[in-house]
Amino acid sequence: MKREDIRNIAIIAHVDHGKTTLVDELLKQSGVFRANQAVAERVMDSGDIERERGITILSKNTAVTYKDIKINIIDTPGHADFGGEVERVLKMVNGVVLVVDAFEGSMPQTKFVLRKALDLDLPVIVCINKIDRPEARPEEVIDEVLELLMDLDASDEQLDCPFVFASAKDGYALADLKDEPKDMMPLFETIVNCIPAPEGEPEAGTQVLISTIDYNEYVGRIGVGKVDNGTIRINQEVVMVNHHDPEKCKKVKISKLYEFDGLNKVDVTEAGIGSIVAISGIADIHIGDTLCSPEHPVPIPFQKISEPTIAMHFLVNDSPLAGKEGKYVTSRHLRDRLFRELNTDVSLRVEETETTECFKVSGRGELHLSVLIENMRREGYEFAVSKAEVLYRTDEKGKRLEPMERAYIDVDDEYSGNVIQKLGERKGELLNMNSNGSGSTRLEFLIPARGLIGYRGEFMTDTKGTGVLNTIFEGYGPYKGDIQYRKQGSLIAFEAGEAITYGLFNAQERGALFIGPGEKVYAGMVVGQNGKAEDIELNVCKTKKLTNTRSSSADEALKLTPPRILSLEQCLEFIDTDELLEITPKSLRIRKKILDPTLRKRASMNK
Repeated sequence: MKREDIRNIAIIAHVDHGKTTLVDELLKQSGVFRANQAVAERVMDSGDIERERGITILSKNTAVTYKDIKINIIDTPGHADFGGEVERVLKMVNGVVLVVDAFEGSMPQTKFVLRKALDLDLPVIVCINKIDRPEARPEEVIDEVLELLMDLDASDEQLDCPFVFASAKDGYALADLKDEPKDMMPLFETIVNCIPAPEGEPEAGTQVLISTIDYNEYVGRIGVGKVDNGTIRINQEVVMVNHHDPEKCKKVKISKLYEFDGLNKVDVTEAGIGSIVAISGIADIHIGDTLCSPEHPVPIPFQKISEPTIAMHFLVNDSPLAGKEGKYVTSRHLRDRLFRELNTDVSLRVEETETTECFKVSGRGELHLSVLIENMRREGYEFAVSKAEVLYRTDEKGKRLEPMERAYIDVDDEYSGNVIQKLGERKGELLNMNSNGSGSTRLEFLIPARGLIGYRGEFMTDTKGTGVLNTIFEGYGPYKGDIQYRKQGSLIAFEAGEAITYGLFNAQERGALFIGPGEKVYAGMVVGQNGKAEDIELNVCKTKKLTNTRSSSADEALKLTPPRILSLEQCLEFIDTDELLEITPKSLRIRKKILDPTLRKRASMNK
């Protein structure tokens, strides 16, 4: 049976192609907000970091009503690091709206998210967004999308997908480029007409597959999923089973049931097939679990989420300045917080190590882990992290395999030589090079994932901030050999105290400083970057010796070059394998793993 009064869709796209802005307009034009209501831009990006960086990190559910049909919309992230979010929510929907920028066209992540949708046999509506851009080229982008569909072996029905043209910023969609721009109705009409209504057996036993987990301090874990068969009611006894874990079979009770309406969750007493519901009150509910009626406990198949490719060690901060700025500093605090993150993040792995002070955290990329670090820092946690390292595998013959990335780079012609040279040094293999005739070049590389660690900052410097670098996980390939991450050494403080202008003035001749006068330092802390390859120890706390004779230049003020203040990402890129990044709510300090200079020298000689 079909449920004609519901449509379930996911909005998928590459980074910055306008998914969240498009959802904003659909919400506004469906009457979710009052006419005089002040609404923030990108209202679906509710997290602080999402707002600051202008990216979507967690997929979000919302619902609008158009002509008495409820359209459940899921806004998904565009970064490859958060691909796990996209993979699982596609099980909840009956079709996708693929948003493509009218200027940039088909990009790496467009291919990734589209492949996932086609694998699940979902119908696609292509929305070519930003047609108001002066350099927009919608006709060419149609050809690019059709080529991409053919490359991904789309079926004839999928190739015959409808195209809609939109400007989410200006709040209109067109079924044809010649039409007069008015509102979003052409997109609403296409969704209602081209996305199939959800199907299921209303009389059969209950079956709800949990695709997303939300977390709330007051009610704990909230499972979000679609009712595939039957009906789910409050106070109903159900059995929790899992396709990938045949042993799992647990009786639970539905204590609270919600549906989505606009940006809110609304209490309901029951929900039928096709409804997307949120269920609270089940403590150990996980993504991939199926809630079934006890008479017929059959789990719904759920694809395994892609494995992590990169790992970092999170350690208890043991520097001389430890515990002065953070609220949560012990290993128990750190452990509880990391394991709590697993409640909502399916792509993350946390493993305990031989010591209780250290945890190995694996994720999909540097951005994935840096967002977790930034969240913990804002919550008052104090800890240290090691340099990111890739996760290797071995094949049947015992050969070492490493994760490979396909990198797509758009740069001005004048910078392409520099980029090719740098990526060549990092074991990158140039596959394609196309010049578009307007002064910019697109490069395509196959490169080990570790070759990209710490490269983005350097890339932005090399291209004067104009280059665009996109990567997508390609799979595992043979180990490519050692890579030198950093050509410059560190400037290291060799005594504890407060940085003094006189000491810093002498130190700045050796390289770029990261600290200014008045900052607390300790022995083994990195205070700058040396211009040469080796590490140098300096005394930045040194004061000028006072004598009873005056020289002619004694009263001249010492001029300091302003220090380079590194962001969290820049710190994570800068640190070397023998260094740690000390993270507190107020400070970021780079330090050597071994603080004592004698022990450090001995360790490097043994190495």
